[in-house]
Amino acid sequence: DVQLQASGGGLVQAGGSLRLSCVASGFTFDNYAIGWFRQAPGKEREVDSTISTSDGSTYYKDSVKGRFTISSDNAKNTVYLQMNSLKPEDTAVYYCAVSGDPFVTSRTQWDSWGQGTQVTVSS
Repeated sequence: DVQLQASGGGLVQAGGSLRLSCVASGFTFDNYAIGWFRQAPGKEREVDSTISTSDGSTYYKDSVKGRFTISSDNAKNTVYLQMNSLKPEDTAVYYCAVSGDPFVTSRTQWDSWGQGTQVTVSS
C-alpha cells in the first residue's frame, strides 16, 4: 500500500528555517509527482510546491519562490522541502501527497496523503 509520512515541523522564529521530509513507501518512487501542501487555521489546503520524481521539474507557489526549495532523493524515497526566511503567515500544517502522473498540471489529482507536520512561525 502507498504510505507517506511527513516530518520535520516545529516552532521557529520569523526569518528562521526548517527542513521538512516526506518519506514514501509502497510505490515506485521515480515516476510520480510529489507535492507539499499547507493548511492554515480556518483555510483550505493549498499547494506550496511540487516535484516530478521522473524528470525533476518543480513548481512553486509565488509566495514561496526564493524562500522554499523542493528536492527529491529517489534512492531514499524521500522528498524534502527546505523552508528559509519563514514568515508568521507560513504557520500551517504541512502535508505531502503523491500523484500517479509525474507531470503536474492544474488538473493533477493527488491520490494519497501523508500525516501532516505542524509548522509554527512566531513573530
